[in-house]
Amino acid sequence: MKHEKHEKIRYMCLTGVFTAVVFVFTAYLHIPSHTGYTHVGDGFIYLAACMLPLPYAAVVGAVGALLADCLTGFAMWAPGSVVIKTVTVLFFTAKGKKMVSGRNLLALIPAAAVCIGGYYLYEAVLTGNFAAPLAGIPGYVTQSLLSSILFVCLGTALDKLKVREHIINGGKRL
Repeated sequence: MKHEKHEKIRYMCLTGVFTAVVFVFTAYLHIPSHTGYTHVGDGFIYLAACMLPLPYAAVVGAVGALLADCLTGFAMWAPGSVVIKTVTVLFFTAKGKKMVSGRNLLALIPAAAVCIGGYYLYEAVLTGNFAAPLAGIPGYVTQSLLSSILFVCLGTALDKLKVREHIINGGKRL
């Protein structure tokens, strides 16, 4: 029972840290685009999804994106972002020894499809126009590509340092 309590606290703390990192890399380190901005915050959502159990990873994606949208003047995008980022984490797994595994590399493909297609559809519904949102697709492709590169580079480095194993073992020496 004591172990489960410590594990939950550890996951809640990591969820808070990842949420803050997603928020910062989404809200403040971005490139403005035609309707919003392009960012690499998704790369940190991917990392969270490879390190945390599903409910915690979903919170990271949803809340990090929600805060970024609402606190940077893009609140109209928040409902779409919450759904899109929550769905994105479903493709990744935190069950392997490494974050950058074959399964998680393959997960980058549907994650990109959900980002690109999700924001296109969300904007089309918002505007009532299915042609104009096509202009945003290059930005979403760029966002997915840059986030994927960040995920692979940072995830590989964290795997070499065995960060995931250390966190799962609760700080105990391996």
